Amino acid sequence: MAAGENVNWQSRLSDMLSAHSWPENFDNIVEKLSTGIPLSLDDGVGLFKSNDLETIGKIANLVKESRFSNKAFFNVNVHINQTNICTLACKFCAFRRGRRAKDAYQLEIDDYVEDLRKYSAHVDEVHSVGGLHPEWTVDHYSKLFTTVKREFPSIHIKALTAVEVKHIASLSNLTIKETLIQLRDSGLGSLPGGGAEILDDGVREIICRGKESSSEYLDIHKTAHELGIPTNCTMLFGTIESNEQRVAHMIKIRELQNSTNGFQCFVPYPFLPDDSRLPEAQLATGSEVLRVIAISRLMLNNIPHIKAYRMNLGDNIAELALQFGADDIDGTVQKESIMHLAGSNAPLDHDKVMLAKLVTNAGCVPMQRDTVYSRFEEFIPKPQPKRRTLKMAVDD
Repeated sequence: MAAGENVNWQSRLSDMLSAHSWPENFDNIVEKLSTGIPLSLDDGVGLFKSNDLETIGKIANLVKESRFSNKAFFNVNVHINQTNICTLACKFCAFRRGRRAKDAYQLEIDDYVEDLRKYSAHVDEVHSVGGLHPEWTVDHYSKLFTTVKREFPSIHIKALTAVEVKHIASLSNLTIKETLIQLRDSGLGSLPGGGAEILDDGVREIICRGKESSSEYLDIHKTAHELGIPTNCTMLFGTIESNEQRVAHMIKIRELQNSTNGFQCFVPYPFLPDDSRLPEAQLATGSEVLRVIAISRLMLNNIPHIKAYRMNLGDNIAELALQFGADDIDGTVQKESIMHLAGSNAPLDHDKVMLAKLVTNAGCVPMQRDTVYSRFEEFIPKPQPKRRTLKMAVDD
């Protein structure tokens, strides 16, 4: 059971849904949600075509509240992107650099640790993803993770997307399983979900040719789950995909979760167009972002958490998303390159108090969690001491 999740959430959801009157064209959706029947491809596509976003959001919010009441989760983390050098050149990526680029960089292990040391007193997670470095094998990452855990044993390492794992395994002449075992034993705690994009190989051929296939992405996460490594999963939307492909993506994730139960959180985020190379992208409006988050909550009945990824959405949409089915906004982050190079202007200087304010503004209770949603507590900001005012003596 996920952090703060009501053990009888399905029963509670049925009661909550029956307490409202719904438009007639939502009868089938409400019936399935009330009885725990997963929504179909046609159901999901119908929700994308519906003009009634208000009802979709209201239902999604009830699904969220049936599991977590009005709680919303965040953690205290920092993102350190270890290198922007990448052997691929995905069309949508504004982060990647070739090795000879003037602004190409690679953090050696000592540099990485020195960077993390600046934040180590305040964070419990380091999130690290980067380019496909042409030389860094599993031994490099094993040494990196071992070094980090030796100096910062309480910091959880969430690192390496599926395509990074595939690349490292290939460079190291190892299987995916052998690679993940070595990384796990060196200190890797969980995998982020990045790189899923859209799990349709026709779309992938256009937007990220050379990346792992849809089945490879799923197989790598399946292997991680079988090894006891929890993972997240993502969906990049607003490029060239159809509504059918979005829903099919969610169903593929849902089907894998049925067999492994290793996904903690689903993170849908829109394509950010600035400085990238995908002029044919559709781009997503704010209302479309909220629709995708709400539909994700309705389609993914077996994945507990839906994240409104603040680094991509910005504070305002992330706050609204907490009323459209999302229950998580990620964390303090403090340092991030990938989304900001793509056009994000989400602030990087939020501390726990500022995140809690964002959550309370959405009408939710801020809950600080750990990376794997096993520990959580309500975050109550400490009252600040009143400043003393000095009165000047004035002669009569």
